[in-house]
Amino acid sequence: MARYIGPKSKIARRFKDPIFGPDKSIGKKTAKPGKRRGKTTEYGIQLNEKQKAKYTYGLLERQFRNLFEKAARKPGKTGDNLLKFLEARLDNGVFRLGLSPTRAGARQLVLHKHITVNDKVVNIVSFSLKPGDVVGVREKSKSLESIQDALAAQRTTVNWFEWDNETKAGKFINYPERTDIPENIRENLIVEFYSKQ
Repeated sequence: MARYIGPKSKIARRFKDPIFGPDKSIGKKTAKPGKRRGKTTEYGIQLNEKQKAKYTYGLLERQFRNLFEKAARKPGKTGDNLLKFLEARLDNGVFRLGLSPTRAGARQLVLHKHITVNDKVVNIVSFSLKPGDVVGVREKSKSLESIQDALAAQRTTVNWFEWDNETKAGKFINYPERTDIPENIRENLIVEFYSKQ
């Protein structure tokens, strides 16, 4: 399966936003001495925002476009729908529950069959959660050091998941509202970008 495995600091510097987590290199200057960057066009700004969302959630171009088209077909604001669908992906749900400190780590837990949805092992990272679904850790995997460390670390909880510490499982209550999603993404620019295609 293809995915981005290149240098993450370079990507975060391009967007001037720590999209992969805390990064020391973001404040550093990126332009070489004597070189001036031209003014970014409106299209360039929109493309940048789409790329930022894609890298943040770890999607490839075709996956992202398919999700956008699904969001456009659903009633309501397309940008809000897109972010709701991105947040409802299984790999993102595992990350939000605090079972992994990064989305890449959450993706690995899913692929290696450590995660269950409604007591069935699911190893598809793009699996779309529905309200009422229970995301848990497989019985054999509950003693995994990486999961134990992630749960022991300070977790920031989100209000669209209900975590049960005894069973090591979280219930997906509902799709989040745009105001609840902490990601610094201007979804209206993504909608404008795709409307020009």
